[in-house]
This record gives sequence, C-alpha cells and structure tokens, in this order.
Amino acid sequence: MSKYIFVTGGVVSSLGKGVSAASLGALLQSRGYSVHVRKFDPYLNVDPGTMSPLQHGEVYVTNDGFETDLDLGYYERFLGVKLSRTDSVSGGRIYWDVLNAERHGDYLGATVQLIPHVSNKIKEYIGRPTDTDFVICEIGGTVGDIEGKIFLESIRQFANDVGRRNVMFAHLTLAPYLEQSGELKTKPTQMSVRRLLENGIQADVLFVRSPRMLTPDEQAKIGMFCNLPAKNVITSMNVDNIYKIPLVYEEQHVFDIMAEHFDLPIANGDMSKFHKIEDYLNADLPTCTIGMVGKYFDVPDAYKSLNEALFHAGVQNNVHVKIKKIDAEHFSFDDCKDIDAILVPGGFGARGVDGKIAAAGYARENNIPYMGICLGMQVAVIDFMRNVVGDENANSTEFSKTCTPVIDIMADCNKDNMGGTLRLGAYPCDIKPNTLAARIYGGEHISERHRHRYEMNIAYKDVLEKHGMIISGMSPDGKLPEIVEIPSHKFFIAGQFHPEFQSNPFTGHPLFNAFIAAAKK
Repeated sequence: MSKYIFVTGGVVSSLGKGVSAASLGALLQSRGYSVHVRKFDPYLNVDPGTMSPLQHGEVYVTNDGFETDLDLGYYERFLGVKLSRTDSVSGGRIYWDVLNAERHGDYLGATVQLIPHVSNKIKEYIGRPTDTDFVICEIGGTVGDIEGKIFLESIRQFANDVGRRNVMFAHLTLAPYLEQSGELKTKPTQMSVRRLLENGIQADVLFVRSPRMLTPDEQAKIGMFCNLPAKNVITSMNVDNIYKIPLVYEEQHVFDIMAEHFDLPIANGDMSKFHKIEDYLNADLPTCTIGMVGKYFDVPDAYKSLNEALFHAGVQNNVHVKIKKIDAEHFSFDDCKDIDAILVPGGFGARGVDGKIAAAGYARENNIPYMGICLGMQVAVIDFMRNVVGDENANSTEFSKTCTPVIDIMADCNKDNMGGTLRLGAYPCDIKPNTLAARIYGGEHISERHRHRYEMNIAYKDVLEKHGMIISGMSPDGKLPEIVEIPSHKFFIAGQFHPEFQSNPFTGHPLFNAFIAAAKK
C-alpha cells in the first residue's frame, strides 16, 4: 500500500508548494523509494487549458495530452516521472464528474451533496493506484479559501480511511520579517495552522518560508503554538535557485522526520545530482545571452518550462544563460545587438506575430543561431515564404483568411471531450537522415509533446525545399511537418512541438543543448 503526503499552504499563495512537494519526492527517491505526485486545484475551470498565461502562468502538457497546472512540470523535472491526466485535478473537473454521474443516474436517485458525493470523488482521484511507495498530493490555494474547504475535508477523511500513520500532512506558511522592528513574526504561521485545525487536520511538519534560518527559539515557539515538535518546524529559506531546495531540506534532516512518521529506516541519501547543479551555479563561467521574442512577459511563470529548459542546457554546456526578454509587439533590430541567439516561443493570437516574423527573418539573414517553438516554427516558415520564395501574401489562416495558407488548420486535428481542436500530448516524429535534427537527436525516431491548432501546410513543402528550407522531421504518415531547418545557416531549426516539456536539469534536452552550444560559440 502506498503512503501519502499532503502538501497544503497558508497565509499567502506562491509560497512554493509545488517545489516543496517535488523536493520531498527527491529526498525519498534519493533513498531508493518510488514516488508519484498529484496536484489538486480548487478553482472551477475544468482544466487550465482556457486560462490566460497572463493570469495563471503556462499551461503544462502531459504525454497523454492533458492540459495541466504548471506544478506538474516541477514534479516531472525534479523526479523524472511521467504524469498523466489523472494527476492534475481541478474543482471544476470534480463537479463536472459528479454532475455527469448524477445525470447518468449513477447515484440511484440520492440527493447529491458535497459530502459524501464530492468528497468521495476527490478521494477516488487521490487513491488511484500508482504502484509506488509514496504518493505526494499538493492541494492548491491557501487554507481559508472557500472553494478549497471540500478538498481539505476530503484529505481529512482520506487519512482516516487509510490510517493516520500512512498519511503525513505538510503545511507551508510564511514568517514575514519586519525591517523597522527587526523582528521575524510567527503569528501568521500560528493562525494558518489554527485554520488548518479548524478543518480537522493537524500538521505533522511545517515548512516556514523565511528570508533567513529560523532560530531554535523561533522553532520552539512555533512548535509549541502549533502542537508539533520543534524539530518538525523547517525553514523554507529563500534561495536563488529552486534546485537548491532539496539540499536545504536535506540539511535540516527532513527525511528523518518522514522516516520517523512512517516508520522507515534512517538512511543517507545520494544528493549528488543536486550538488552538481549547486556547483554549476557557483562556478565562474562565461555567459551567453538568448533573445527571447515573446509576448507574455508580464507574468514570470508564463514561460516557466522554457526558462527552465534554457537553464538546463546551460548546465550541460557549462555556460550561464541570460535571457533577454524582447517584446514581440515592439520588436526592432536594435533589440538583437547584444545577443548570441534568438528564440521565438509558442503563443496564440495575432498580437505580436509581426515582430516574431521579423525576428525569424533577422536571425536568418544575419546567420544568428535560431530556435523556433510551435508558433516560432510557423513564423519562420512565413518569413521564408515571403522573403526568400517571394510570396508576400504568405501567412497563417489564424491571422488572415485571404492569404497564401502556408500555415493552416489540418483536417485531422484531434477533438477532446470539450470539443476543442488542439493537437495535444506526445506524437511520434520521423527524422530525415543527415540533417541537423538527426545530428541533434542522434536517431531517426523521436516523440515530442504538442499544444497547437495550426500546422504547416504540406502542400508548400517542395517550393520551400527548392529555395533552401528543408523539412527534416515529419509525422510518420507523412502529412504533418514537425521540424524545419535551413542547412546553409549556422544553426537554424524550428519544431512544431514543445521540447521544453521534456527537459530536466540533469540531462537537459537535445534540442536546447544544441541551441545553447551554438549560442556559446
């Protein structure tokens, strides 16, 4: 039987529950335990797919084609696990399931209520078999949120169902530092734990977000008021890189707390892969600057996986990567004077697309390393069609209905159960031998994750290749171009997929590793 760790948060949002959940998993993995992770978000959207990145950050995509919360990216990157559509569950999805079951007659005429029908559905998702030693479940939002109360009630019930010794409650709080009085205030933490107790949940371990390490006296005070041993009050100290968090927890013997709670043998963990990243961060290395031409820069998490993938590639290439944010709506060639490479990420809608097309053209004309992702591939094709082939009317039907449709909606886009027409999740790709793509991937068959609606129109393959842009990656049925490149260019490659979703800090991703290597030169 799996053991369960529930990660909750209080006081304020964005304390780092996702990173903490992933870090707990890393400590367990370092001792040889298998781990699975799930995220429960109380909001009423059925999934994050319709949310603006300017409000909620990026939408992460799993292999099986589900649009999820970005915290699943932390889990996969830290732990190397592959998660699925059952591992990102929103309040909207829970109610959707319950109401559909009611309409179907599954409740046999019973009055449908929060308890037991909604709480049972939440527990059903929590307890789905994983065949792992531990399941870590993060509960989104903060204690006290109205929409989150049923989730807290459900995990309280779940602990009783499976036995209290098989469940640990980890709670994240904030200890603000008041500069004028020079004091670290513990009252917000005390109040947050009290709110948690009002829901019938006693925290077993506290992770207190703080600008400095808590003193023994502060730990003892928090422990006394929050009804747990002082040693179980852990400082979740501010760090300059999230991959240091597992090391911070390791230094404070967090695994020993889990071992005592779950009656596990005390064991030393192998944290060498995290120490390697720490050494990289502390090393005096050269820096390369990547010009990222995007339009969602107002929210730091809008390009979270992309930023991470560039960092990972920097680790693999022993170079520090600096990202220069270039607003696609106001792109000018002057923005590119001090950069070593250009990256155009994905996006939806016409806003800023002219700037992205211009950026692809600038990289092409000036022999600057270029990498395009999703829309970044499409704008590269549009630029080439307009300015090399000479068809000024070339465009995407997303932006113009009277253009030469070099980018168009393909007829075989998958439809999900909500009627959408996105191509989502992992799809195979066959790579043409003796191409840049083949050298980068080291093989002819790959799988990458997608999230898009428009595709390059295969009808224009011959005219593009005649003028020097080749299609080096195709869907196995030969209908959908997946990778384009310009062989005469120093480094110019673009993919219809999102390779950032499969990058991790320990190996990077072949495409990003090659891109940063080209920028480093």
